Amino acid sequence: MNRSARKAAGMIRNRRRAGQLAKTFGHRPRSLATYALAASDMNRPTAEGCANSLRSVAKKLGIEGTRSIATRTIQGGGRKRTEVPTTQYTPAQVRQIAERYAPRNPAYKRTRARLLALTAA
Repeated sequence: MNRSARKAAGMIRNRRRAGQLAKTFGHRPRSLATYALAASDMNRPTAEGCANSLRSVAKKLGIEGTRSIATRTIQGGGRKRTEVPTTQYTPAQVRQIAERYAPRNPAYKRTRARLLALTAA
């Protein structure tokens, strides 16, 4: 596979993932990091920082998500599956959290606005 074909395949894969996420965004619970990634144009570490801020607001509000386990595949000499504990929140819970969230970072402010728009029912 040459470089341009790899790049095209990666673009198609990313578009498909974004479409799948958008299709199920308002229907099933997801982690706050997933909501932050879907609602922003930030990279993963920055979105996780935003999700940590959202988690602290959720804790202050007393909103507890549903505990679940995500299975991740790690590639390194072979395929290894690990289970990671996560907390998932419904879109209604995320809307409550986002309404009380008061970020100072301009990127986080944009993410908050998009979260409110995406979770509007």
